[in-house]
Order: sequence, then structure tokens, then C-alpha cells
Amino acid sequence: MSLNKYNQKRNFNSTAEPEGEIKKSSTELIFVVQKHAASHLHYDFRLEMNGVLKSWAIPKGPSMNPTDKRLAIMVEDHPYSYKDFEGTIPEGNYGAGNVIVWDNGTYSLADIDDVEDVENKLKSDLQEGHFSFILDGKKLKGEFALVKLKIKQKNAWLLIKKKDQYASDDDVLKQDKSILSNMTLESMEKKNG
Repeated sequence: MSLNKYNQKRNFNSTAEPEGEIKKSSTELIFVVQKHAASHLHYDFRLEMNGVLKSWAIPKGPSMNPTDKRLAIMVEDHPYSYKDFEGTIPEGNYGAGNVIVWDNGTYSLADIDDVEDVENKLKSDLQEGHFSFILDGKKLKGEFALVKLKIKQKNAWLLIKKKDQYASDDDVLKQDKSILSNMTLESMEKKNG
């Protein structure tokens, strides 16, 4: 796991994004979903794994409906400290635009409790291109899967909600406020405009 690509893409003299450092949670593994109004609106889905946040950009955002299969483009690893990043990435910087923390929480695997065992299993499943996990967030809950597509674009995956008691056809994206600041992207733009 490396943060070289993350660090190379950013000028930390002009962006408030945190510099890349390997760091881990002390107990449970975390996840975060950031709503990001860059050149295109998307949601950044991040899972803590081996000291970094494995990251996927989801153009249509996550869904709680098992019939929705959401394209998820794997991007560079992000540092653990990015989990709390909210604000404006200035023009001229990679990913310029406003970012809010749309959801966060912890995640686990169904039959494994030890964090190290979970990370080893996930690393193996990631290489195989298919893994399932259980999210315990404020908005996203229950079992999900990430499945790698076998197409030319090697970083294309699908994020799929599994059928469980949390599955719903309600549009979870209508809950559009940050769980940290209670701001929407629109109110952040007005504030920073």
C-alpha cells in the first residue's frame, strides 16, 4: 500500500487536503463516503485497509437498492486522515471543487472479528476482484459487495447492495447533508463563493 500517487497529484502548499501518511484505526476499520463536486459530481467511497483508504469514485453515488449496480472506478489510495477532509480544493489543483463527508462509520466481515484477519482477507479478495463487507454508517448500513468488471478499463468495479433488512428502494442520496458539518455542497459553495 503506497500513497506516492496521492502525494504526487497534490500541491500541499495550495490545498488543505492532508499529506499522505500510513496510519490505522486502533480498533474497528472505518469507511467514509465523500460527496465531491469536482469537474463532475460524484461520491468517493473509501475503505480503510492496511493503513490507507482504498478508494473508488462512484458517479451516481451508492444505493441501498439491491437492483442498482453502481459503477465504481478505483482511484489512488488516500491517507487515513482524509476520512475527515471537508472543504474546498482550490482551482488549479487535482480534484478542484467542494467536498463534504456524506457518510462514515465502521465496516466488518461477516465471520471474522480480528482486524488483521479482516485486512488480510480483504487484500486477498481485492486481488481476486470480488469482496463483500458489512457497513455500519449513519446512512449506509448492511452488506455490500464490490465486484471488478472484466473489461478493458482495469479499474472499473460495481458497488452492489446485498438483500438484507437494510435494503430499500428509497433514494438514500436525498439525505444530502454532511454528517460532520450538516452542510450541503450548495451551502458550502455559497459560504466559500
